[in-house]
Amino acid sequence: MTEVIALGQPTVGDAELEAIAEVLRSGWLAGAGPTCARFEQRFAAVAGASHALATSNCGAALHLAMLTLGVKPGDEVVVGDYTFPATGHAVMYAGAKPVFGDVRPDIWTLEPAAVEAAITPKTVGIVAVDVAGQCADYDELRAIADRHGLFLVEDAACSAGATYRGRAAGSLADVATFSFHGRKGITAGEGGAFVTDRQDLAAHARKLHTYGIEGALSREASRELPIPSFDELGYNYRMSDVAAGMMLAQLDRLPDLLAARRQVAARYAELLKDFDLVTLPIEAPDREHTWQAYILTLDPTVDRSEVALRLRERGIQCNFGTYASHVQPLYGASSACSVSADIFARHLAIPMHANLTDTQVETVASAVREVVTAVRSSRSL
Repeated sequence: MTEVIALGQPTVGDAELEAIAEVLRSGWLAGAGPTCARFEQRFAAVAGASHALATSNCGAALHLAMLTLGVKPGDEVVVGDYTFPATGHAVMYAGAKPVFGDVRPDIWTLEPAAVEAAITPKTVGIVAVDVAGQCADYDELRAIADRHGLFLVEDAACSAGATYRGRAAGSLADVATFSFHGRKGITAGEGGAFVTDRQDLAAHARKLHTYGIEGALSREASRELPIPSFDELGYNYRMSDVAAGMMLAQLDRLPDLLAARRQVAARYAELLKDFDLVTLPIEAPDREHTWQAYILTLDPTVDRSEVALRLRERGIQCNFGTYASHVQPLYGASSACSVSADIFARHLAIPMHANLTDTQVETVASAVREVVTAVRSSRSL
C-alpha cells in the first residue's frame, strides 16, 4: 500500500492530552476562563505585545480588529490580495469595502507601492498578510499608514514565531491576528488570537467577543451579584478553555516545531535548487519564516492540475497555494492584481509540517522532479 505523505499534520501527543485532562479536572471548560487567561498572558509575550485575547478563530479576531478600529459602512480598507478570503470577509463583516493591493513577486506579501496606488478619500486602513508565515514590509507600510492617517493590521494567521527585523510577528501593527487552525504551526484544531499594545482596543475587543458584556471570569470574584447590561452588539468569539489548554502545551513545543519546519524547508531547497521547472520559495534576509506552507511556483509551461493529480496518485498530498482575492466573485473587485493572479495560477503547496522525516522529504522532492518533468514532456509532444 502506498504511503500517504500529508500536506499538513499537527504535532500533538501526551502533553496535549494532559493539558486537556487538567482543564477537565478544573471544571471550567467554557470560553474565556482561567486557562484562556493563562494562555493569553503567555501568547502576548510570544507576540511581543502587551495584550492578547484568545478567540474562536482568526476570522473572528479580524472582525474584532475592524470593529475596534472603527471601520464602518462606506469605508475602504486596502488588503493584501494573496490570502485566504477570511481577510477580505472581515472588512465586509463591518460593512466596508476591501480594496485589494497586489503583492511582491518574491515573497507574495502586500506591495507598499500598490497600497499607495489604492488609497482614496474613503480609505481608513491597511491589512497586510504574512503569507505562508513570512512577515510583510511593515516599516514601509507603517510609514504609509502614518502619512495618510490610516490604521495598520497584521494578518499573522500563519506566522506565530516569525520575526521581522528582529521584532516578533504580532508586534508590527496596531492589531495583529493569529490562527490556530489544524494546518498552522501551533494548533488546537481551531482558534485564534487578537493581539495589540493598545489597552483601549484590547478592552473593547474583550467586550465584543463575549456578546458585548464583561466576561464571567472577571465577575466570579465579586462579593455582590453583578448583572451585566447589554449596551453594544457583541458576538460569541471566545476560545474554549479546552482549546486554550492545548495551546499552552503547543507553546511549549513552538521552538522545536519551528526548528523542524526550517529543517524541512532547507532540505527541500537543497534537493530542488537546480530544478529549473519550479521556482522555490525564499526567506527574506531580514525575516525569520515559520514555513507554515512550502509553496512551489511552477513554470508556465507546466499543467498544475495534472501535476497535482499525479502526485496524489503517488500518495503525496498537495494543493494550490492560496487565493487571489480580487478574482473571487463575492468581492466584485474592479482592479487587477497581476502578480497575485499569476501566482494563484501557478503555485503548488507540497507537504510541510514538523513531523516529516528526511526520507519523506526526499520522496516528495524526487516525485516533484519526475512528475513535473513528465507533465512538461507530455505537453510538448
